[in-house]
Amino acid sequence: MAFPIRPATEADQPAITALVRAAGINPFNLNWPRFRVAEDAGRVVGAAQIKIHSDASRELASLAVVPDRQGKGIGGALIAHWLAQPAGRSPLYLMCRSELEGYYSRFGFRKIERHEMPPYFRRMTRVAAVFMAIAALFGQHRTIIVMWR
Repeated sequence: MAFPIRPATEADQPAITALVRAAGINPFNLNWPRFRVAEDAGRVVGAAQIKIHSDASRELASLAVVPDRQGKGIGGALIAHWLAQPAGRSPLYLMCRSELEGYYSRFGFRKIERHEMPPYFRRMTRVAAVFMAIAALFGQHRTIIVMWR
């Protein structure tokens, strides 16, 4: 089933914020002009953005799909959409939980080591390590990785 993907509008901001929060991913810097959304019958069912950082690195971020539409190819369609854009041929990074490495590798992303990361991602992996250490105190053991394409 194909879901139309379009640039987000200001009216989509609440849906984008709700999607990202429900997915438990970083809820900061959710600026609707950077997003593309997938729609089903007028409802936003998925979203993803490209962030451009101060070091000029580009990040595929905030990829989220509503639970009742997960596994239907919406996330993959959003990734493919971004990769098909002219800027999609330049380096693109992402941060994700280590268990998602296989998912993103299907799109040509590969895990990179700290010495391969642009400055923004080296900083963010330090910040993420602090949050992961705190989460581990509450029994939530996760590892965050950086991938590149």
